Amino acid sequence: MKKILVYCLPFFFLQFSFAQNHDSHFIHDLLLVNQDSLGKKIIENPEKYRLQIIYTRIDRDKDNHPSFQTYHYRTELDEYFYPASTVKLFTSALALEKINQLKIKELDKFDIMLTDSVYIGQTSVKVDTTSENGLPSIAHYIKKILVTSDNDAFNRLYEFIGQEPLNEKLKAKGFDDLRLTHRLSISLPQDENKHTNQIRLLDSHSGKLLFTQEGQFSTKDYTNQSDLFLGKAYVKGDQLIESPMNFKEKNAVSLANLHQLLLRLIFPDKFSASEQFDLSETDYQFLYQYMSQLPRETVYPDYSELPDNFCKFFMFGDKNGIRIPDHLRIFNKIGDAYGFSIDNAYIVDFKNNIEFALSAVIYTNKNETLNDGAYEYEETAWPFLGVLGRVFYRYELDRKRENSPDLTKFKFTYDK
Repeated sequence: MKKILVYCLPFFFLQFSFAQNHDSHFIHDLLLVNQDSLGKKIIENPEKYRLQIIYTRIDRDKDNHPSFQTYHYRTELDEYFYPASTVKLFTSALALEKINQLKIKELDKFDIMLTDSVYIGQTSVKVDTTSENGLPSIAHYIKKILVTSDNDAFNRLYEFIGQEPLNEKLKAKGFDDLRLTHRLSISLPQDENKHTNQIRLLDSHSGKLLFTQEGQFSTKDYTNQSDLFLGKAYVKGDQLIESPMNFKEKNAVSLANLHQLLLRLIFPDKFSASEQFDLSETDYQFLYQYMSQLPRETVYPDYSELPDNFCKFFMFGDKNGIRIPDHLRIFNKIGDAYGFSIDNAYIVDFKNNIEFALSAVIYTNKNETLNDGAYEYEETAWPFLGVLGRVFYRYELDRKRENSPDLTKFKFTYDK
């Protein structure tokens, strides 16, 4: 991750609440007028940077009910991008949903989760020294995912949910443009990613065993049906392979699906029951808190050495060392890998009473070599996403609203 390289809607919703606009002129013209020289170079060469953007303008009625106007830029081209850590938001929501759907009265997200190794390539987890009680839990994994994008935490939720349930549950909710096929930061063959660990959930107070899930196996193949080649070369181990890298077995999610995930979590009541996640209000509040919490506001783990913009690309991707103002909150999940940088965010300003949703992906890989770690993140991608966020923020500051939004539900008392 950053600095650690370690719309299937019912007709009435589509018409009245989720107006879509695939005409990219609005976004293109807004960016061209407001960008610096770097931004203009990217806007004038969007194919090179595989640039995609989705922006949702949010308006409230007198009762504070939101309606949306969504604009797309280059999403209709269906260009593949590697989604990196953005997929962790899917597993966070589904892990909470699974806890609820187990319907075990004593069980909640804070209970102990022990992971056992039952198949080749698997590892076990019995302790977590970064948590307050020294033990792993669904809640603590999600916290680490949302605050600093921890890869191992994602892998543990992937194992808890299972590859096949993960994909099928998301497809049942209308997320059709995705496939989630593997753990992150560790290279395992397809067979080992299809197999997931045995899981035991124990009461955090008494230690009583509440649930055992035997090792699972995905009976379905979620690899892409055709090849997906990128670049001109790639590194495998210590060897440089002088041919494009094939991403057909890698994770994939469309930017539209990522943006829809964000809106469904932030505004669940605007979606049909079948499209919502089975979460309680406290689950949503838990997600909101840690999607917006900064490293310095976190007690367990101690992330005090990390800057405010560690996982905040929009508005602050080029602002190393700056303290993000308290009245600005970014509820998001970023990702960066293989030269792709993505942010997927709901941004609010409590002082000026503005809100908007923004998602974007940019590809920076000048030498066209994959897996060599030589990507232009800090000099190109993150500065561009920082400026991009500020362009839309300034637009929202100047935009007149008939009704000022009540954003109280998004204000939190953070860990510290």
